[in-house]
Amino acid sequence: MAKQTTIQKEARVEGVGLHTGNRSIVMFKPAPAGYGIKFVRTDLPEKPEIEANWENAVTGMAVRGSVIGKGNVRIHTIEHIMASCCALGIDNLRIEINNNEPPILDGSAKIFADTLIKAGIKELDAQREYLIITEPVHFEFGKTKISAYPSDKFEIDCSIGFNHPFLRHQQISLEVSKEIFCNELGSARTFCFDYEIEALQQNGLALGGSLDNAIVVAPDGIHNKEPLRFDNEFVRHKVLDLIGDIYLAGKPVKAKIVADKPGHQNNIGFVKEFVKKAVIQKDNNTTTAEAAMDSGQTAAATERMLSHEEVLKIIPHRYPFIMIDKVKINEADPSKATGYKCVSGNEGFFQGHFPGAPIMPGVLIVEAMAQTSCVMFLSRPEMENCLAYFMSIDNVKFRKPVKPGDYLELKVEIIKDSGRRGKMKGQAFCEGKLVTEAEFMFVIVDKEAK
Repeated sequence: MAKQTTIQKEARVEGVGLHTGNRSIVMFKPAPAGYGIKFVRTDLPEKPEIEANWENAVTGMAVRGSVIGKGNVRIHTIEHIMASCCALGIDNLRIEINNNEPPILDGSAKIFADTLIKAGIKELDAQREYLIITEPVHFEFGKTKISAYPSDKFEIDCSIGFNHPFLRHQQISLEVSKEIFCNELGSARTFCFDYEIEALQQNGLALGGSLDNAIVVAPDGIHNKEPLRFDNEFVRHKVLDLIGDIYLAGKPVKAKIVADKPGHQNNIGFVKEFVKKAVIQKDNNTTTAEAAMDSGQTAAATERMLSHEEVLKIIPHRYPFIMIDKVKINEADPSKATGYKCVSGNEGFFQGHFPGAPIMPGVLIVEAMAQTSCVMFLSRPEMENCLAYFMSIDNVKFRKPVKPGDYLELKVEIIKDSGRRGKMKGQAFCEGKLVTEAEFMFVIVDKEAK
């Protein structure tokens, strides 16, 4: 049973804010269960508290950092603190600040995370709650596309791209945990392009920025004396920011997030959409299960969702040729099944199909439908020691391209079943739109004895 947490003792950080240039002192203080993450402006007479959640986000100001506010009170650039709290599993924290922006420090979240770890993490006598989803959530604005898919973990697959000779495209996919954050994300620094600096400062931003707290990117490299901490430090920092912004959902999230060209304002827009469809899970049970069922978000009792681990126990396919993540079996109608595939930008086939314009090969979409069919048949007890082979493929139509960040829903149905031979119809959908369809015949054979 996961418990809510806070810190064991007070901790302090001070420095200059990145955008305002104001010097501030931040005091992290323990908080009781159910308190949440709250910022307190101790420099103001009433010492106003602002809860760190999407409802208090000031989206019009979230251009180069996340801002929360209440009335005329603002606190700028909170994402690095929020990311640290999220990754370290801190649910409740009182953050007292004597100005309107936390310090930028070295441009990363490392010092915040190290400070909180040193303060100690303390369990509280209350269950931890998570936000989960039972169907995909999509958000798209301008060049940004962010989607969330059901998962029992917090995972992020992020891609960025710029029309710049030094920084064109970077991508990373990982699970968010304390260890991964501390070793692979927390020390990634914020960055900007050298041609942006003057315009940022004219607009009242980056007033505290320097080569000590930001990577400045030139056409042929970086201006900083310190080398990059990671080859793909830029996309790692984007993931860091995204984690912080997602924690504005108000509770930890269990989902796979696929983001293309994320940014603070759009991250918060995505969070608003996510919260609309999310339900609360406590101790692995959904507390709003009845409401979710009423809205059709939970599977019927006759449907069984096979996890990725269960799929791998049924069919022999392995990386890099496993093309499905999960399969839903309809036990009331064994002639149908639905497979699911999150198309990551990290797929090996995108390296050559096609550089600069990645598209999932159509034949692999057909393969994904075939693998879904294999799982449906081979999950039957009498097929435990069998394999399934293609015999023919007919009536294939490719209607729309499938790109990184898409989520494939693979619906298969038996047309003809002759025991160990049969014919299937498959349809692949993205966001409810048909992208590929095909018919294929198969034969089931016994595995050869070893």
